[in-house]
Amino acid sequence: MIVMVNLGLWQLRRLDGRRAANRVIDARLAEPPVPLAELVSSTLGDQSVSETIFRRVTVAGEYRSEDEVLVRNRTLNGAAGYWVVTPLVLHDGTAIAVNRGWIPVALADSGDKSSYAAPNGAVSIQALVRETERRSGLGVADPASGRLDTLSRLDVDRLDAQVPYDLLPVWVQLEQQDPSQGNGVPVALPLPERNDGPHLNYAGQWFIFATLTVIVYPLVLRQIARSRSGIAIPAGQQGDVAADNKPTSSPITKAAPAGDHLLSVQSGSRRVDGVVMSGSDAPDPANPGMPNIGEHEAGRG
Repeated sequence: MIVMVNLGLWQLRRLDGRRAANRVIDARLAEPPVPLAELVSSTLGDQSVSETIFRRVTVAGEYRSEDEVLVRNRTLNGAAGYWVVTPLVLHDGTAIAVNRGWIPVALADSGDKSSYAAPNGAVSIQALVRETERRSGLGVADPASGRLDTLSRLDVDRLDAQVPYDLLPVWVQLEQQDPSQGNGVPVALPLPERNDGPHLNYAGQWFIFATLTVIVYPLVLRQIARSRSGIAIPAGQQGDVAADNKPTSSPITKAAPAGDHLLSVQSGSRRVDGVVMSGSDAPDPANPGMPNIGEHEAGRG
């Protein structure tokens, strides 16, 4: 029960953390876009990077389609597909990885890149700053070397290892572009979800389990105690008890047919002409037709 209560409290703490993060995202999304150079540089540390996440920025440059990669196992509205990530080289020679949006698996597997190719020449974009993705737990690891056409996650460091220019330590999620992507492919990604997630429901479930344990567990113990409270019969007396409990059968007597003189034994009695007599009323052997009155009278005396 203590473990269940602690798990419920842990989910409530996670809920508080998520709500705090949502407030930060809402506040940053409400701020006006700023030039990327004012917010992000190649020397940003992890702490400074975290302060730029979900800020809107503007930037101009040229796409390098030859260095484009696809990020695997990405869904949009329940459909499987890829992210299309294209480096955008800035005027100072540095570059930023731009997540231009999502394409379905069938389009990516067709090998026809013309339908989602980046515009040639100079472009201006507005985008949302996002943090690089890192492998966690048992996640798939990309090969550390070699040139990859697809990545398992949008790992800026891994992409930086295969391009001839320096990438900034964050990537951006494309929102607007000039010139625009005429056919709407790739599909622009939605804003990050800002909700409570499942934490409140999980906390409620753990507290319900703890409450049921408090109620049900004593009842189970009480039932077990009752089942063990019966008096045990010593082994030597089990046979006697069984004999005492053995049902007795009543003697079965056939009715004597009319007119016949039949004798039937019933617990030491005799039946004569259908009449049951005790041993003292039984016929005298010397006079079979008469009862043994003498013995009967003698018994009375």
